[in-house]
Amino acid sequence: MPEPLYLPWGTVTPEFWAAPEPGIASPPSGLTPAALRAGLVKVAGIAGDGHLSDAAALAARIDRDATAEFGELDLLTIQVREVRGYLAALAGDHSSGLSWYLHAAQLRVTIQGPGHPDVEAATRRAYSLWRAVPLEPDRQRLGTALLTVATDIHGPESPFVQHIRGRLYDFAVPLPEGRLPGDRVDAGTSSPWGRES
Repeated sequence: MPEPLYLPWGTVTPEFWAAPEPGIASPPSGLTPAALRAGLVKVAGIAGDGHLSDAAALAARIDRDATAEFGELDLLTIQVREVRGYLAALAGDHSSGLSWYLHAAQLRVTIQGPGHPDVEAATRRAYSLWRAVPLEPDRQRLGTALLTVATDIHGPESPFVQHIRGRLYDFAVPLPEGRLPGDRVDAGTSSPWGRES
């Protein structure tokens, strides 16, 4: 009796060649929330050692895996994207950093709703990052993007949106001597509008 022939791929059945049914997900990659968090801890360690490009590359891999495993509309995936924004900002790429923060805020509002504290915190982080952008031509453009997203999330009349709008006006029309409206001027000294009374 001849010995059976075992091919490296095993016995091929008709099911092997059949395409999966529509709506059937591919098998999970095995990424767990604990493994994702451990990966982010590793990213923080690498960034803390000053290797920002290596940390950003690892964060990008974790993002790809998290998106494949959990989907884009999952809080774990959103957290990874916020980390990517933070790393971009640390590396001096404010435009990419703010883009990631705004993207994450839009995803959060889709999942959590506009009144959720995490959504509020996400938009405030984006605002803080925008405020840290050096005075450069991109600042106005980035501020406009921030205003658009904040308006979509919080509404055009929210105090937060009005504050952002006011800061955009302040930066668009600088006052004499580099002052911003609201800067304190001592009594008896000149203000940008004349003598204080």
